[in-house]
Parts: sequence; structure tokens; C-alpha cells
Amino acid sequence: MEPSGTIVFATVGVTNFGFDVFSVAVPPSPAELDERRHTDGVSVNFNGQFADDAGDAVAFVSERTGAASLFLTRPGSDERPEPLPVADEGSLFHDRPTVRGGKVYFVSAHEKPEQVFRSWAAVYAAELKGGGGGGSSSKVTRVTPRGVVDMSPAVSASGELVAVATYGDRAWAFDFRVLETEVAVFRACDPARRVVVSPAGGWPTWHGERALFFHRVADDGWWSVFRVDLSLLDDGTLEPAAPARRVTPPGVHCFTPAAAGHGARWLAVATRRKGRAQRHVELFDLETETFHPLTERLNPGVHHYNPFFSPSGARLGYHRFRGAGASGDSVVPHLQPVRSPVGSIRLLRVNGTFPSFSPDATHLALNGDFFTSPGITVLRADGTKRWTIANQPDLFYTSWSPTEPGTLFTSAGPIFETPKATVRIARVEFDPAQLAPGRDEVVAHATVRMLTRPDAGNDAFPAVSPCGRWLVFRSGRTGHKNLYVTDASRGEGEVPPRRLTVGEWIDTMPSWSPDGELIAFSSNRHDPANPAVFSIYLVRPDGTGLRRVYVAGPEGSKEADKERINHVCFSPCSRWLLFTANFGGMMAEPVSGPNQFQPYGDLYVCRLDGSGLVRLTCNAYENGTPAWGPELRGLQALPLGPVAGEEGSLGKFDEPLWLTAEPLSL
Repeated sequence: MEPSGTIVFATVGVTNFGFDVFSVAVPPSPAELDERRHTDGVSVNFNGQFADDAGDAVAFVSERTGAASLFLTRPGSDERPEPLPVADEGSLFHDRPTVRGGKVYFVSAHEKPEQVFRSWAAVYAAELKGGGGGGSSSKVTRVTPRGVVDMSPAVSASGELVAVATYGDRAWAFDFRVLETEVAVFRACDPARRVVVSPAGGWPTWHGERALFFHRVADDGWWSVFRVDLSLLDDGTLEPAAPARRVTPPGVHCFTPAAAGHGARWLAVATRRKGRAQRHVELFDLETETFHPLTERLNPGVHHYNPFFSPSGARLGYHRFRGAGASGDSVVPHLQPVRSPVGSIRLLRVNGTFPSFSPDATHLALNGDFFTSPGITVLRADGTKRWTIANQPDLFYTSWSPTEPGTLFTSAGPIFETPKATVRIARVEFDPAQLAPGRDEVVAHATVRMLTRPDAGNDAFPAVSPCGRWLVFRSGRTGHKNLYVTDASRGEGEVPPRRLTVGEWIDTMPSWSPDGELIAFSSNRHDPANPAVFSIYLVRPDGTGLRRVYVAGPEGSKEADKERINHVCFSPCSRWLLFTANFGGMMAEPVSGPNQFQPYGDLYVCRLDGSGLVRLTCNAYENGTPAWGPELRGLQALPLGPVAGEEGSLGKFDEPLWLTAEPLSL
């Protein structure tokens, strides 16, 4: 039986991005900059590359189809951007398109690796009809050798040479800040014959046909750009003529470089400077070794990402937040369809966290993000209307009673805290008749009642039994986080909670199966000293039958002990498990985008015995806090653009939190 239904989930920060691709002339005018927008303001558009020397056609990544897909746009045309001819390979993830010599090179994830904990990222190429910047293709050819992981490809101006940031055939080392990638080069006609030109580095860019720039963290802790010059041997092999040398000085973080071409003096870099909150693109003069501000002159309060030059070097592109008042959709949708690899499963990204279905699946309860949009709201399942239920600033997690349409359960207190921190289980009651089209808030009609004592420690993540009578929750009252069961109405003031699990480890995020037979939860009980590994466990509500679900590998395998699985819940039929896991590794260099706490987190489903593993999401974001409900009918017309929104948080996203204006601690 195939898994089916509707899965609603959260993605950290992605609904606030609103990126478009822009460019300016180089060198810039002393008086003004002629910023030109190349994309149309629909969805999220990023990681562009010029597709012709005139600086008009731009290949870029867009999420307008519900996944990261590749498009080409020509400013001045009234037509929508045309898809680049790679859609037939069915990938949920594409990145870094480059058009050279009648081909488009790009990153895709349509081929599953043979083992877990390996990235799906690899470089591919497709022929373009007529050699132009669009049209149909013949077939997609894998450039990356089988078993090898490549990302961040750069193609030389001639189209003959390719450079990549690569893991080679090594497994992902669970790095997610500074990736342990090498820089390798090879001829496009012979990709298996590659040479590592730097044992550490990423984001390569060609400077002519014999020099590469790339970024890495220098020994003093500053992200910096390095250069390596290449020699051509008699057998056609390229090798480093000398060790890579540092180009940009310490004292400023420099990353995602772009070279203007052979003989050009300009190197474009994204920088983070001390005392400046934004990432900006600057020009670095290779002759005088001086920086020249660029995007800070245009938009000082906005982040700018991943510069790229036109082939002639006359224009410099980048992507940035297009602005809440810009044309196109700069409004955050309540629900956004996401392309699903399983035809019987519908995926919807929610503008919030911890969604929960109402008993009749006509509404969703959810929180805002963890820090700036607290409280509980209720959303119509078609995404057209949203109401505030409780606006307390310290509520997280929602669980809707399956028997009481006007009852929700939540956690009241700080998230991500120690076992003894005061967090309480709360029962929220409201009149569901108040969820009317003409009413914006029902907070005055909701009551919030605590079910656990204030001195009981960290009580969180309540899940309701199918009969509606019981709650299972995580508590740190003994000094260790284990699971307890309490009365869903009276709480522990009248009925002492029953301890379900016991141990000096972390048992957390429980979920009750719809048939009432099992409770699933995440735990590190197999390795209590390691707070970074969690696996799925199942237990009966009476505490018997505890067992681990082995997903990544069999019992005793190295793979099984590397699992980091959270947010587990059941399918409506109780036969499948849905969760967030680290099985797919990294898809892109994290320093190239806004902050993601766990950029390796994607959604997966498996059977109760761990078999039948299917990856549902594949991107460079952190996806999590899912809820699995029945098939929602009448949503076929749900738009890809904005439905309604809250513009206050648009564009307000963080740089990677581990990246500061000071050197990293290595």
C-alpha cells in the first residue's frame, strides 16, 4: 500500500526570502549605479549566471514550480521565463546553471545514491537546441562520475574545463558549516580524469583557462579567496603549478567569488565586515589589492548574494531580497504547494511551524517561527483565511484534539532549554464557531489552562490519544527528558501523570498513532552521551513493546548509529512514519545562503519496520515539524503565488549564525 494523504510542514525562513536576480555595469559609475532586475518577482529566484555576452539572458534557479527548477529570462520580453531543458529528469533540486557552448551545466539530485548519508548532488549537462539559450534538449548526461558528489560547478569560457567543489567518493562527514570539500578540475569531455587542485575549498570560478579562484576558511579563521594557477601537461592533464595562494586579506570575510575573465582586474566577492549586519558584494582590484564597495551604495540594508560576471565582464549580477514594495509577489503565502515525488502524497509548505490538523481536516493550527511570531493561529486548509487563537509569546508546538474541535494542546515556555527549565503543557479552548470569514481574531474567546505544574521541569510536545482522553508528553522533571501520560482534561493537578519511559537519555517529540496502538518518539537512548543522534522508537501506550525502528541501516551497523531523526508522526492509516532526517547530506554550500539551523534536514517516510524509505523533500533548506493528514479535496486551484500575508517579516532573515564579523573558532 502506497503512502497517501496531505503532508504540511515548515521550512526555516524560506517564505521570507523573496529573491530576484539583479545586475549592474562594471566598472560602476562614480555617480550612480544602473541596477537592472532580470527576474520577474514570482516566487524565489536566485543563483543566476549570464547566458550570453550582451548581458541580457540570465539562467537562474526558481521555485515557482514547487521545487528548485532552472529557467532562462531575457529582460524586455513580455513572456514568462522559459524553462531550461532539464525538467525531464524529474529532480526536486537544481542549482548553479551555466550556459556554455550550446550546453547547460547544472547541479541536480534526480539520481539516488546507493548509500544513505551521501549527498544527492551531482553535475549534469544537457545540449541546447540550436546552441542557444533555451529550447528543447536531447538528453541529460551525468558529468559527475558515479559514486562521486559534486556541487558548485564552474565552467570555463571555452566550455572545455569544469571545476567543482567535491566530496569525491567520500561519504558526507556530517559537516554543515564549513564543508570538507576539495576543489577539483577536469575536462568536460573526460570528467572521470580529474585533478584535485586544492584539498580544501569551495565555490570555484575560472579566471581564463589556467587560473581558478575559490573560497575557504584560512588558518587565521577568516573566510578568504584563494588562487591556484594550473599547468597543462603533455598528456592533456591539468595540475597546480604551485600551491594555492591567498588573495583577499584577513580582517574581512570574503566568499562566493566571481572572476571577470582572463586579464580582467576585477574579482567580485560577497563580504561580511565588522560592524555591518548585511552581506554585500564588493569589487576587489587584483592589481591594487583594494576593495571597492558596490551593493552597499545601492541597498545598504539588504543582503546581497553570490555575484557573477557576464562573459565580457561588463556586468555583475547577484540576487537579493526584492523588497516588500516591489512588483511581483512580495507577500508571504499562508500555504505553498511543494512538488512531491510520490503521486499519492500532497506536500504543502506552511507559513509557520508545528502544524496540526483539525478533527475534520478543514483547518490547521500552527505556531509562528520560534522567535519573532509567537502564539497559535488557525488556518483554513485551503490557505485563504487565518485567525489568532492565542498570542502568548512563549507557546510552541500544537496538537489538535481529535474529538474536540475547539481544543488544542501546546507547550508554554522557552524552546530549546534544559530538562529543569519551566515549560508547561497547556490546554487551549476556543469556540470553533468563531472561525468565521468576517472575524480576524478569536483570542478574546480562547482560554489557556496549564495542565502540568510550574515546578515539574521541562514539559513539552503534547500529543493526544485518538480517543481524546490522554496526552503523552516529554518531561524533564527527573533531570532527564522522558515520556509521560496524563489526563487531557484534568491534568496532573487531579490525576498524577504516568511515566511511560525511564532512562538517563532524551526521549522526545512523541506522536500517537491514529489507531491508538502505538506511540512513536525520537530518542538517543542507544547513545545517551551523544546529544546529536536520534532514532525512532515505538512503544505501546501501556509501556510495553518498546523497540527501535532501524531506518538508515540494520542493528549494529555504522549507518544506524548516525541517524538524526526528529519530528516523527504517523500516516492517517497508521502504517507509515513521517520524519525529518539527515540521510541526504548537504545539497549546496551553506555559506552561500541565509541561515539554516540544520540545512541537511529533509522529510522522509518509511514503514513501521523501517523499510520502504522514500525521500519527500530535497533542497538546501531545513524542512521539519510535519503533520500528516488525509487527502484534502478542493485544493487543485491553490495558487503558487501569494494568497495573503504578513509583510512585516519579509526580508528579515539572518546570516548563518556561525558566521560573524570576527574570525571563526577553529
